[in-house]
Amino acid sequence: MLGRKQSLRGELLPYEVAQEETNNESVGVDWMNKLWMKRLLRMSALLCLCSVSLNTPKTFELYPFLRPITFACDLVTGLLFTAEMVVKINTRTLLKGEDSYLRDRWCLFDTSMLFFLWISVILQALELSALVSSAYSYLSILRSPRPLIMIRFIRVFLKFSMPKSRINQIFKRSGQQIYNVTLFFLFFMSLYGLLGVQFFGELRNHCILNDTDFEHITVNSLTIPDTYCSMDSSSGYQCPEGTVCIKLKDSRYKLGFNGFDEIATSIFTVYQAFSQEGWVFIMYRAVDTLPAWRAFMYFTTMIFFLSWLVKNVFIAVITETFNEIRVQFQQMWGQRGSQLADIVDARAPIISGDDRGWKLVPTDATRHQYRTVLLFLPVLNSAAFHLLLMAAILANGLFTASMSFKHDGRPRSDFYQQHYYIEVGFTVFFNLEALFKMWCLGFRDYYGRTIYKFELLLVIGTTLHLLPQFYLSVLTYFQVLRVVRLIKASPLLEDFVYKIFGPGKKLGSLIIFTMCLLIITSSISMQLFCFLADFTKFETFPEAFMSMFQILTQEAWVEVMDETMLRTSETIVPIVAVYFILYHLFVTLIVLSLFVAVILDNLELDEDIKKLKQMKAREQSAEIKKTLPRRLRLFEKFPDRPQMTRLHKVPSDFNLPKVRDSFVRQFMLETGDDEDLPIDKSGDDSKGNSKVLYRKKQPLRLLNSVISTYVTGTNQKQNAITGIINESNNQRLLLGDSGPIPIIGTGKQGAAGQKNRQDLKKGGHRSFRGSVKIKQTYEHLKENGDLGAMNRTSTSRRTPDIDIKLLQAKRQQAEMRRNQREEDLRENHPYFDTPLFLVPRESGFRRLCQRMVYARYCPRLKDPITGKERKLHYKRLHNLVGLVTYLDWVMIFVTTLSCLSMMFETPRYRLCDHRELQIAEFGFVVFMSLELGLKILADGLFFTPKALFKDAAGILDLFTFAVGLAMLCWMPKVVPQNSSAQLLLLLRCLRPLRIFILVPHMRKVVCELCRGFKEILLVSILLIVLMFVFASYGVQLYGGRLARCNDSEIKNRDQCVGVFLRKVFVTKMKLAPGENETHPAILVPRVWANPRRFNFDSIGNAMLALFEVLSFKGWLDIRDVLIKTLGPVHAIYIHIFVFLGCMIGLTLFVGVVIANYSENKGTALLTVDQRRWCDLKKRLKIAQPLHLPPRPEGHRFRAFIYDITQHIYFKRFIALMVILNSSLLCVSWREDQAHTSLLATISSCLSFVFVAEVSMKMIAFTPHGYWQSRRNRYDTLVTVMGLVWAITNYTMGNDLSHSFGFVAIILRFFTITGKHATLKMLMLTVVVSVYKSFFIIMGMFLLIFVYALTGCLLFGTVKYGESVGRQANFGSTPRGIIMLFRIVTGEDWYKIMHDCMVLPPFCTPGANYWETDCGNFTAAMIFFCSFYVIITYIVLNLLVAIIMENFSLFYSNEEDALLSYADIRNFQNTWNIVDVNQRGVIPVRKVKFVLRLLKGRLEVDPQKDRLLFKHMCFELERLHNGEDVTFHDVLNMLSYRSVDIRKSLQLEELLAREELEYIIEEEVAKQTIRQWLDSCLKRMKTVNIHDTKEHNSLLAGLRATNDQLQEAQEEKNREFNAGGAERDISEVKEAEGSGKHRRKGMLVTRSDSINSVSGRRLFYAPCHGADGISQQRSTYDKERLGVSSNPKKRPSRQSTGKGIPSSSFSHSAGECSPGASPTCPTTGGQHGLVFPYSSIGGGASSNWSSRGSGHPLPPLAPPSALAVRVASAVTEVQDWWRDQLASPDGSDED
Repeated sequence: MLGRKQSLRGELLPYEVAQEETNNESVGVDWMNKLWMKRLLRMSALLCLCSVSLNTPKTFELYPFLRPITFACDLVTGLLFTAEMVVKINTRTLLKGEDSYLRDRWCLFDTSMLFFLWISVILQALELSALVSSAYSYLSILRSPRPLIMIRFIRVFLKFSMPKSRINQIFKRSGQQIYNVTLFFLFFMSLYGLLGVQFFGELRNHCILNDTDFEHITVNSLTIPDTYCSMDSSSGYQCPEGTVCIKLKDSRYKLGFNGFDEIATSIFTVYQAFSQEGWVFIMYRAVDTLPAWRAFMYFTTMIFFLSWLVKNVFIAVITETFNEIRVQFQQMWGQRGSQLADIVDARAPIISGDDRGWKLVPTDATRHQYRTVLLFLPVLNSAAFHLLLMAAILANGLFTASMSFKHDGRPRSDFYQQHYYIEVGFTVFFNLEALFKMWCLGFRDYYGRTIYKFELLLVIGTTLHLLPQFYLSVLTYFQVLRVVRLIKASPLLEDFVYKIFGPGKKLGSLIIFTMCLLIITSSISMQLFCFLADFTKFETFPEAFMSMFQILTQEAWVEVMDETMLRTSETIVPIVAVYFILYHLFVTLIVLSLFVAVILDNLELDEDIKKLKQMKAREQSAEIKKTLPRRLRLFEKFPDRPQMTRLHKVPSDFNLPKVRDSFVRQFMLETGDDEDLPIDKSGDDSKGNSKVLYRKKQPLRLLNSVISTYVTGTNQKQNAITGIINESNNQRLLLGDSGPIPIIGTGKQGAAGQKNRQDLKKGGHRSFRGSVKIKQTYEHLKENGDLGAMNRTSTSRRTPDIDIKLLQAKRQQAEMRRNQREEDLRENHPYFDTPLFLVPRESGFRRLCQRMVYARYCPRLKDPITGKERKLHYKRLHNLVGLVTYLDWVMIFVTTLSCLSMMFETPRYRLCDHRELQIAEFGFVVFMSLELGLKILADGLFFTPKALFKDAAGILDLFTFAVGLAMLCWMPKVVPQNSSAQLLLLLRCLRPLRIFILVPHMRKVVCELCRGFKEILLVSILLIVLMFVFASYGVQLYGGRLARCNDSEIKNRDQCVGVFLRKVFVTKMKLAPGENETHPAILVPRVWANPRRFNFDSIGNAMLALFEVLSFKGWLDIRDVLIKTLGPVHAIYIHIFVFLGCMIGLTLFVGVVIANYSENKGTALLTVDQRRWCDLKKRLKIAQPLHLPPRPEGHRFRAFIYDITQHIYFKRFIALMVILNSSLLCVSWREDQAHTSLLATISSCLSFVFVAEVSMKMIAFTPHGYWQSRRNRYDTLVTVMGLVWAITNYTMGNDLSHSFGFVAIILRFFTITGKHATLKMLMLTVVVSVYKSFFIIMGMFLLIFVYALTGCLLFGTVKYGESVGRQANFGSTPRGIIMLFRIVTGEDWYKIMHDCMVLPPFCTPGANYWETDCGNFTAAMIFFCSFYVIITYIVLNLLVAIIMENFSLFYSNEEDALLSYADIRNFQNTWNIVDVNQRGVIPVRKVKFVLRLLKGRLEVDPQKDRLLFKHMCFELERLHNGEDVTFHDVLNMLSYRSVDIRKSLQLEELLAREELEYIIEEEVAKQTIRQWLDSCLKRMKTVNIHDTKEHNSLLAGLRATNDQLQEAQEEKNREFNAGGAERDISEVKEAEGSGKHRRKGMLVTRSDSINSVSGRRLFYAPCHGADGISQQRSTYDKERLGVSSNPKKRPSRQSTGKGIPSSSFSHSAGECSPGASPTCPTTGGQHGLVFPYSSIGGGASSNWSSRGSGHPLPPLAPPSALAVRVASAVTEVQDWWRDQLASPDGSDED
């Protein structure tokens, strides 16, 4: 049976992870089991951690008294842990038994920690005795494992129940997934490592002074600043005069550890660039040394694939893995909403009653009986009181933000003295507020609420803060935290905050985990590197903690690693590098992704809420806008002026008078809306209930009724007009007029509409599907006049939970009302839908314009003869051409050319001075004028339904055209900075945004971003509040205190005068001055000023500095300045902000963008089963036929070669050869290097191995079969390239041939992904993600292009600074694009921004913007901040969302996936056997072979599941009307049959699928009966020749024997009851078993989802038996049990009718013999034949059907021979049908 195989899961007992810890601590000695002893051991572990964190030479040097203290602590804890170990060994034994000491993992861990503890004690004792040098001893490495003892302290808190096997399964699965993705990551690392070695090689060329001794290079020998150079004059940077380009040959300790010298260094450099830290400087080195295109292509693609795609794949697998673990750990984190329930319960009102009645009273009100308290409780709960508090909090925050400081010599207290007194007033006010609440609520109730606890804490803190000695101290935090109370002012923001931070255990547990990780790794790193001399990064624990936290934030983490590597020996350098890289990988890919996972989980909805949201979303989608836009409703204000037409025909020439509804309604109703029309219900119910939603008069009744045209009253007039309208409309329906029908409004129709809904629920889904036209709805009415038969296929269907038909009907009603109103305006107002009020509505000129505007290529053109869609090659290209209209394609081309011309404009090459740029501008304006003119003439400007200005797109078009026209007319020659002319140039830079409007997919991206604007705005508000709190604190504590002298030796401001020598930065290389040389320096004046890029003198500057810190950039500068100026304690401030703002705040952006993307895609509200179904459909879409020819059985030699090529060892050998061939590129191939010739020769020889592989496969598969696979074509191409290179290598052997060979080897390296299943699927994930994100990437490029054009105008001539220089500037648009791409990665973007903020007197102003080198402070801040937020925080996170969505294609296992990759692979192999021509299509008659060969979940048995087998075959035959079916057709059909569609499919898809399956079931039954009747009639003519007169008609014979059959039923009713009841029970059990299989995903008939018996008439087929009724029952039971009385004899099958496989509809040859005796009926249960017609052959079938499906017919008494001959057709139907369902002994000719 085909279906989903479920995994066997037993009932596992709960397993506590902390149970082993409990067993570990529980010993046989009583005093060791005491609670105080266990706590003492845990505190000893914590004390041991503190001791090892203080055990460094620098710490003992600063605090000598700590040396004996730490030694004593270690000694005591060591003795305590040793005693514990001895007791445990004595109690549990050492090795004997399962519970022995060494068999316990926790005991082994404790023993290892004790071992290192005693090693540390011995080492410290030797240091105290001076036997070992205590200063910087490398033996401190032995202490490095000791910090892991903290695990012993925290493991006791990890108490959560979980099955132990489930834990092992999770870690096994996650380990396998992490291993697979690590392989994928290493593949790309190796790929770019090999590319780097061959592209760049050694980048060591520097410009050196001519008079330098090249053997002894010093810092004074370099140019200032140091520059890399190229020895090739045609590329790279050329050294200036007086210098020469020399290749340096010093050690890496001087030149640096990064580069592309060989594969190890190259991979190390690639990883640094992958982390987006320092990659741009490596790129600039390559640009100066080699051709620039290599560096740009290499580094941009590496950042895109490695940093943005592959890294996100790694994050996706980690997130999915830990999400699964998180679900299992739900008991530890608690249920969502529990805290809210506590709060609600605390405030829950109670019912209180008195003489006046019952009412809800708050709990607090019942505890106060004092009249004064009750008097003020309404005040406390009033909105005015809360508004007053919010206003006071806001005023306090704004007033505090007004504090600022200046460096003018005044004391700092002068700037905040006034603020102090006002702060006293605010504090008194809020203290009184707290006292008032306490008085009203009572202290117990007040303190019982969490929010009031927070307010009380603020009151106490701010009161202490007012004390003079505490003012502007750390207690300032309490004062600035008042602003957080403003969150209560917005319920939306409050709910969002609770949703994110409400389940505090999850986020809190993650924060504790991160802090523990930082503490452990900091202590380990401190013990590893504290012995390094003159190295402050790890001297003490605080410095080690800051260094490891710095690596966590990825800010300058390479510097920490490089500085550590410089101070270690060459043998330890690789180990140090691996240590830091592994730590960086762990914290960036796991810890940060955990924060994203927690945020996403908090934003996730529960399963029940998802279902409710789905129904709500469908209701909202059904309610479209019923009213017209305001610009069209303007016509309703004017009087109606209907146009009259002259008729050139007599009235009799018109077949149908079409009454104008709007005119008639105006005549009928003097006042009121057209929706309140009365309904004449007389006679509606007498003629039958119509199940349609549009309740009209019955057509026949209306046609026969006569309406009086002379009326005297208003009601009679209304009834008359209503009758005219209904009669006219119903006549139009009958005659096929599909015009719009007016819908009677809601008003009095409510009861009727409700009744219709009830009728719909009773009778099934009789409403039309989707947006079907009314004409199609009434098609059945024209056939038989029965409205009840309108949707005959849905009469027995089960109504789902939500009536989707009703929603669709509701949507159509709203749409028709809108169309009707628009039609009314069109009829009554001659200027409605008239472009510019000039172009006639139906004029030919307008139609011509419309054809020109809307003309487009149709990629699905149908054949004019057959009417079928033509088969097109390169469908994607055709779809791309048909994406937009021809006019839009022209404008896309014109806009692109215009943007390219704008790209050539620079401050030196301007539009107003060059004719070619003006021509491009003129062409764009002309083409856009024509475009807008055509669109306006075709659709109108504003007051038409499809006007140009109907949305923001049209406004942007007009804006772009107006700016272009103004620029073309003005052409300013003088453009001062910050002038209106420059503003016009800046607005012109928005022109590329037109492409967003012209391309629908890019417009969709913008709409998706705008839809999630609310959540993004909420996150932005939270971050702004956070920044405001910390900025206000920073202003009050650090304002005016960070200024210092640029001469570090001067500490006082009075001494900061004069000039001094300051060293000049030359190079990053560690080169020292030579003998008798000093470091280059210049004289600079001493200046007392703030740090260059930040200060806290005002709230604006502070928030700008903190905004820069939010990007993980610039916080190190703030930290260093705070430490140097105010002390190390103040560094805690910036660390807390970085942790809260970056680790939590930025992950909010990631989570919100991902959640919004999922919601826009429709996946956010999907249940688990629905998501799996969506993932399955995506996997099936990716799956392709194998294109592997079958084994050639008739050719022994080819079969032998075939077996070799398919053997696993042969495949592994080829993969090993590919890896060996690629490893030859581990060193650079240069013509002047000796190893190049040898490596090239080896690679050439390996090329012939691949030639042999291709040749063998061509022999085995034949050339045609080999060429069918795309992978084989790629292998052939690469092999041919390798063969060509082998020839050119022997003939040429120069750098050109080596480059060609290098390309061939790299292309060969890609074949590794096809040989490894995991790499292949991950590569497909990346490829699919790139394909789906194509328009997002294009949109990001357009935004970068717009900002580059703007930056070229604003900052194209700004003077060089710290980061803006020769290589990084906005001098041209291409350079601006590179600069902005660098900013996207976050590489020193804040330094570039501050360089562009330079103002006089530090720059030179000019008359025009191209004549000045000044920047623009405001423009720079807006430019860079907006760009960074839009691109980095929003657009890049969309890529993360796409990766995580598509990763589910890979992340599936046998247990969770509906169809696993093994099942799909099985189908591919089966398809490959049947599809011998490798075309991807097979004839429909071969589908049965595919179905029979399938195994696993897709297996189907044609004997046991014969009916299902027929349905599947018929479904595929019906799909293309008997033509060939494709690979995906069969696979999609199997996927629908392998899942529980009621759980996996969404409602619309479920209804469509059930409809299809029901139609298939019905058509199969019809066709089977029809074919059987035809064959039976032919046999009757040959057997009953002598009775031809009496039996001319089969139906006459059935009617003749009806009475006899009725008598037989009554006589044998009692005799049949016992056996019939047993059969009923067995049939019910079979039905239930089938339903169970269906729920498990088995491919069974739709008995669980489609009631195919209820409400239908049954047709019982006949059967024959030789020995009477008992033999019939015995045969029936045997057939049901699968036992044949004659197993050797199998009935032959006859070919059936047209289009149906012969195996599907056949019968036994001897079943219609005339000597047949009694019948053996079957019930209409699980496999009963459903006959949809009212009656068959007269009363017999009617009487049978009247018994219902639940009452089987009793066996009939043997009639006479004549009656048996006449009734043979009836009996044979039942026998054949039961044989089709129950007999497993049938054979199939095919």
